[in-house]
Amino acid sequence: MKVIETQEAKKSFLGNLTVQILIAMLLGAFLGVFIHNNYTPEIAKDFSGYIKMLATIFIRLVQMIISPLVFTTLVVGIAKLGDIKSVGRIGGKALGWFFTASFISLLIGMFWVNFFQPGIGIQLIDIDPTTASEVTEKTQNFSAQNFVEHIIPKSIVEAMATNEILQIVIFSIFFGLAAASIGDFTKPVINALDKTSHIILKMVNYVMKFAPLGVFGAIAGVFATRDVSDLLITYAKFFGSFLVGITSLWVVLLFVGYVFLKGHMTTLLKRIVSPLIIAFGTTSSEAVFPKLTEELERFGIKDKIVSFMLPLGYSFNLDGSMMYMTFASIFIAQASGIQLDIGTQMTMLLVLMLTSKGIAGVPRASLVVVAATCGMFDIPVEGIALILPIDHFCDMFRSATNVLGNALATSVVGKWEKED
Repeated sequence: MKVIETQEAKKSFLGNLTVQILIAMLLGAFLGVFIHNNYTPEIAKDFSGYIKMLATIFIRLVQMIISPLVFTTLVVGIAKLGDIKSVGRIGGKALGWFFTASFISLLIGMFWVNFFQPGIGIQLIDIDPTTASEVTEKTQNFSAQNFVEHIIPKSIVEAMATNEILQIVIFSIFFGLAAASIGDFTKPVINALDKTSHIILKMVNYVMKFAPLGVFGAIAGVFATRDVSDLLITYAKFFGSFLVGITSLWVVLLFVGYVFLKGHMTTLLKRIVSPLIIAFGTTSSEAVFPKLTEELERFGIKDKIVSFMLPLGYSFNLDGSMMYMTFASIFIAQASGIQLDIGTQMTMLLVLMLTSKGIAGVPRASLVVVAATCGMFDIPVEGIALILPIDHFCDMFRSATNVLGNALATSVVGKWEKED
């Protein structure tokens, strides 16, 4: 009897998605290091390209369901809220939280980069600016006009085809408000969308079975082409300072979580362990959007709150990315020998606060915003090449932090709504 129970416990343990992902991360790291140490750089590069296809498949599977999930859940959520007054009340709380969290995250990044000054003593002249061309080319069209165009959709079909979350959110809000204002006449449409959202959430369960393979491919591909020991030694000061900054941001977020949610915060953390690890392994907070939706509803947040808050959060509440943006921008200035006074840094902070909104889903979004901000303040944009080699590892931490921040924001606003 005990043998059967032990076997069942072992099977249950190994069947846990979080455990499978952790095992996949370790196996991926070991395989990547083995390939890097035993084969030529050319073979390792080819191997990395092929093995990363596993991560690409997983992320594309997730991207396949994000657009319909955001549209259906947000429209249903707004329709269930019932009126513009309710939407305005919850939206006001959400935006108040998002901008406060963003400002604190930016301040934390600014504080630690000034405290440690990791860019001092680095020679910018030694870097190869062509390595940053992928990012710097994207900043050439980064203007106020394009920023507005990026937020407002000209076609919902195009927005869904390109997974522009903020544009889908804008359309869904208008659609949901219009449906709510008409009343009972729209109930068949809302019911159909509600059932569609549940079908898509069921698809999430199928897609998540590929998560360990996706994490395995992403980790193995990175470790195969990069000598991690050399990277960490070379960038020890930058990466170490960044880790202090991201850790302090986690401390703040967890403290705020326990203040508002009290004992329920521990339950929330247990619920979101799997999404956190997936985001960490794949460097994509977008990859866990469907899973996070499911876990927050299981945590006890009303589906209409989750449906409304989470899509907004993915556009306005990327705490880890915000902290990294000030940190990286001022780091490049330090490496370029440019002294920025506190007034200029605060101006930069406000610019980042505005320009960073609505760029979720853009490849290397944080770096694009950093490069654009550097250009505005006459800091050499080519300095972005300095942080490219270590950016993947920084992205792992900031993606997980983005997930924590959005889970916390949704849970707190959900608690406030219960009390009102």
